[in-house]
This record gives sequence, C-alpha cells and structure tokens, in this order.
Amino acid sequence: MAFQDHFSSLATDYARYRPRYPEALFRYLAGLAPRRSMAWDCATGSGQAALGLAEFFERVVATDASDAQLSRAEPHARVEYRAAPAEASGLAAASVDLVTVAQALHWFDLEKFYTEVRRVARPGGILAVWTYALFRCDRAVDAAIGDFYDGILGGYWTPERRLVEQGYRTLPFPFREGKPPEFAMEARWSPAQVLGYLGTWSALKRYREAQGRDPLPELAQKLHTVWGKEEVRTLRWPLFLRWGVVTEEGDS
Repeated sequence: MAFQDHFSSLATDYARYRPRYPEALFRYLAGLAPRRSMAWDCATGSGQAALGLAEFFERVVATDASDAQLSRAEPHARVEYRAAPAEASGLAAASVDLVTVAQALHWFDLEKFYTEVRRVARPGGILAVWTYALFRCDRAVDAAIGDFYDGILGGYWTPERRLVEQGYRTLPFPFREGKPPEFAMEARWSPAQVLGYLGTWSALKRYREAQGRDPLPELAQKLHTVWGKEEVRTLRWPLFLRWGVVTEEGDS
C-alpha cells in the first residue's frame, strides 16, 4: 500500500483544530512500557500524541510521511520529528519501549508496519493504537453532525473509514493483547471551532473537489439553530484503544 496523502493540504487546520488526547491515556501507556527511555509515535501528523508522550518519556521520535504535517508540529525539547513512512522508521533495532499510532492505523500496510514494530521494539515493548469517530454533545447537535457525516459526505469517505467506525476491532492485531480502560477526549468549543475541525475531514475535501461547492455554510446555519445560547459547549470523543505486548511473529 503506497502512502495515501489525504491531509498535507489540510496541515495548518489539522494542527489548529484537531482535539488533544487526554493526559490519562499517556500516563496509562507509560505505565505499561518496560522502560520510559524512548517512544515512537508513528504517523504523528502535527504531533498531538507526541507531545503527550513527551511528558512521560525521556525521548520521543515522531515520524510522518507528510513533510507538510511535520512542518506544523509544535517543537518540544524531548520530541524529534522525522519524515519517514510507517514501515521504515529508521530507528535502531530493539530500541523502543512504546510504539503509538493515533488515528492513522487504517491507512497502513499492516503486515509491513507490524514487521517494523517487531524490529524496533525492545523485549516487552508495547504497541498501542487508537482511533475515534464522531464527538457527542447533545441530541440536536449530534443529529446535525450525523446528517452531515452520513447524508452529505457519506459517499466521499474512503473504505478505510469503516475501520474507524468499527473502533479498529476488525483489524488484525497479532500481539499479546491487553484490556484497556475507557478513555475519551473532551473539549470546550464554539461553533466556529467545530466548523474548523470539520474542515479537516478528508471526505469534505473530496466533496468540495467533486461538487465544486462547500457544504459547510449550510451546516453553520443549522448549528446556529441547534447550538443554544452557550458560546462554548463540551464535546466528547470516546477513544477506541488497543494495545499489546510486542512478541515474535507467530507468538501472539
């Protein structure tokens, strides 16, 4: 599978509008790792997960195949950003305590990526992958967003999106898997921030290119009607996490 670049043209808005993962997630993953020497955040995008890992690991190497995404990443003293595909990290063998993939595993050639994970992970190392789908607010807002997601953009999502909707449960995961607690992202956002976030959806980009129009203004009007009087509201994205101890092939 060749690198599918759906987000380089959206890199600025991606860095600005994507929600941040909870600190509790990274604390939990750090507790699973055999050491806290090095973490590899694969397909880091603009570094949202890498920054969270940096609070718990001495060193974080954050890779992405998109130079545009990396150029928008926030610097951190313990994070090294590198341009590299998922299946060829450039890291030394048996050097990584924790490998993470946030909201990107569905784009990978899994067989090649898992081979690379086995190569770079130290004994007892952990692979953790997670994804999230639509946020939740209240019935009226959720209905408006759901109609936009399915009714307007439904034909413009790639087949890989189904894997996200299934919480990665159907993806092969040939490692000794553990059972995680529940995690969620939360943010206090205005309608303008919601629209900025929706603007990072790859399906919206395809819709605009195919139809020659932007459906966001119509959604903005609908949101104005259902949002209520509060300037900002709490949004919640449930996270779907899978993690496992990296083992030799066939020893999962």
